[in-house]
Amino acid sequence: MASLQGGSRDTPFIAKPYLVAHDAQMMRQISVALLCAAALSFGGCATAVPPVEVTRFHNAAPSWAPGTRYAIATAPLDGPGAGMPSLEWNSYRAAVDQQLQRLGLVAAGANERAPLLVRIAFDRSEQRAAARRSPVTVGVGGSTGSYGSGVGVGLGINLGGGPKAMADMQLSVRIDDAASGQALWEGRALTAIPVKAPAAQPSLAAAKLAEALFKDFPGESGRTISIP
Repeated sequence: MASLQGGSRDTPFIAKPYLVAHDAQMMRQISVALLCAAALSFGGCATAVPPVEVTRFHNAAPSWAPGTRYAIATAPLDGPGAGMPSLEWNSYRAAVDQQLQRLGLVAAGANERAPLLVRIAFDRSEQRAAARRSPVTVGVGGSTGSYGSGVGVGLGINLGGGPKAMADMQLSVRIDDAASGQALWEGRALTAIPVKAPAAQPSLAAAKLAEALFKDFPGESGRTISIP
């Protein structure tokens, strides 16, 4: 009996195959949990551009022939009190210019008279959004059975973060009859984008708003729609 006990003490522990397989499976589950948590964390940092609310007004659907000339007013639509055009305003002007040409209109030359006069205005203001919590918990647990050993992993990630500064952006465009000054078509597009998001850059925001504003031109008069 003593020799058996001594032999038992000298015999090294050999993990049983099913225990090795179980531990390997647990390690794979832990790795998957960590990868998922990391993906969720990075996903929370990426912000998609929210939809744009668009409203258009016109008395009758414009029927301009392809090639009709237009000129963009050098003063903002808001009038003299709005000040001289800024670099940001020029980004909106370029975006509107591109959309008008997609409609088949042609920009008039420097000394060329155009039957259409286009006026542009934009507004940008910043505000803080209320803090929102969106906790995500990833947990993995396991046990090797009667041997009493176990593996457990718990991860908690709060993707909500603190309040985010939001930029409210609005683009307004009016197309007038250059001879009479009568408004033929006008519209506005607005959205809210996190200040630090790439989409908040003036050139990107202007392109997004202008594209939404002129989508399915001239649009249904007086109706506000949301464009993704």
